[in-house]
Amino acid sequence: MAYPIEFELFAPNAVSVALIGSFLDGSDRPMQKDDRGYFRTSIELEDGTYQYQFRVQIQDDQSEGDRQIEINDPYAKEINPATCVSVVRVHNGQRIVDTYQWQHGDRPLPANHELIIYELLVPDFAHPQQDPDQKGSYQDVIDKLDYLHDLGINAIELMPVNEAPGAFSWGYTPSYFFAPDPTYGSTADLKKLIDECHARGIRVILDQLYNHSSEANPLFKLDRTYWYYEGRHHPDAKPSDYWGPEFNYEYQDDRLGIRPAWQFMGDVVRYWVQQYHIDGIRYDALKELDNYDFLYWITQEIDQIKGEKPFYNIGEYIPEQPGLVRPSGPMDSTWHDSFQYFMSRHLTGETFELDQLQEVLKPTEQGYPDSIATVVNYLTSHDRDRTLKALGDRGIFDDAAFQRAKLGAAILMTAPGIPMIWMGEEFGMYTPSTPNQPHALEWELLKNDLNRDLLNYYKQLIALRKQHPALLTSNIDIFHEDPENKVFAYVRWNNEGSQVVVIVSFADRTLEGYQIHNFPAHESWQMWGSGEEVRSHNNQITLDLAPYEAHILASTSTS
Repeated sequence: MAYPIEFELFAPNAVSVALIGSFLDGSDRPMQKDDRGYFRTSIELEDGTYQYQFRVQIQDDQSEGDRQIEINDPYAKEINPATCVSVVRVHNGQRIVDTYQWQHGDRPLPANHELIIYELLVPDFAHPQQDPDQKGSYQDVIDKLDYLHDLGINAIELMPVNEAPGAFSWGYTPSYFFAPDPTYGSTADLKKLIDECHARGIRVILDQLYNHSSEANPLFKLDRTYWYYEGRHHPDAKPSDYWGPEFNYEYQDDRLGIRPAWQFMGDVVRYWVQQYHIDGIRYDALKELDNYDFLYWITQEIDQIKGEKPFYNIGEYIPEQPGLVRPSGPMDSTWHDSFQYFMSRHLTGETFELDQLQEVLKPTEQGYPDSIATVVNYLTSHDRDRTLKALGDRGIFDDAAFQRAKLGAAILMTAPGIPMIWMGEEFGMYTPSTPNQPHALEWELLKNDLNRDLLNYYKQLIALRKQHPALLTSNIDIFHEDPENKVFAYVRWNNEGSQVVVIVSFADRTLEGYQIHNFPAHESWQMWGSGEEVRSHNNQITLDLAPYEAHILASTSTS
């Protein structure tokens, strides 16, 4: 049985539009334009999967005539990987994305301030064991979810999954904003991944691009100056900062009373939240986008449709802009790139500047709101080399390198802010960060004692963070400072009596019988890791500090 299926294309400046498709036997179907700029037609189709495009006649300003182009649907939910053509699916007489049935939508998920994020790129995170050269899929990630759950992760941040140019892409120049990359798996496979994450109490944050697209985007071909800036939005930006034509969020079509870029991206965001049940968005390249009005609007749109579940809006703006974060700005949080920068310089021994460390350990001193969830801290990310790579570049290897990696992890998991781990950092991956180049995780490294020990250290730190409410607040006091010996100590606490003290040594030598003064007033403390009971006397403790080591103590009684 055939059903009427409607096709539409918003193209207010087009001269004419015709539908072409696998269901038309090589002929065109002219589409009728309404007074809102939409071309529409209806076709009788039986249930099934079909391919289609639009043939558009546009005015060519350069030749002062008309020309024809063929484009995919900018709203295509799927692209055929073999033909690179829009796909439409019809089921029970309706257009559908797929027939996936959600199973775990009612599972409780952690709040924003409880998150421990793991950033991953689908094709590199997991790959088929029988073919290491083949890039990983959504199903391969599903097969590794128990690993992440065992690690203690409760949120994953997926690098962009949108269809983008190239055989191997990080997805930061999307061609289609509704269609996932078909080489990772089907739309149903992606939904299953998200559903299986929710089954394990893991939230899914999606890295998204709203500043720019690739030139393969149908909107660029259809009418560049309607959706995009004609030239560079930031002419003073470095050439390396240009990733493709930039959406124009300032332009308003006064004839129709709309802002085209806002309308399109609003549809994009609502689609991913409602269709894929995502739990947050990481907004890339906000320095280039630079339109707070749009960002306020888009996050308000999310607030209206997300329901009761938690949602996390994370902005990437480098150099950092604390004013981006609520209540003064539109975002819930921002990537804390200064944390990574200063931590890397200290872990590699490049410098020791206590004021720099204090700055990133106390985000309020940088102008951030007094809340733990306003910054996302990380030692490395897809944009920054892994810790072992940075150490190796300076001739630091083996035990010494892993000791410093542990120190970085200890600070990351005990500092105010939401911790994020770049895939593989937790077990000592060392490959560089090279955009759009494959670097599959080397799971074989876990056969080595040092790598396995680092992984266990991360597990224990994450468990510590979850066990002590003091680490889920923004409270921090750096109570001991010793620049000469490169030692400092800080205490984290909550109002119910939970306290955690972290003693940090960036010294390259052992400090025996080292005294910590002004120790917080608790009678008894437990040394994390060993379980040894430690008592302070006259607000002072004495201990030995190995090179590049952190000691963590948790209160066991209230004074």
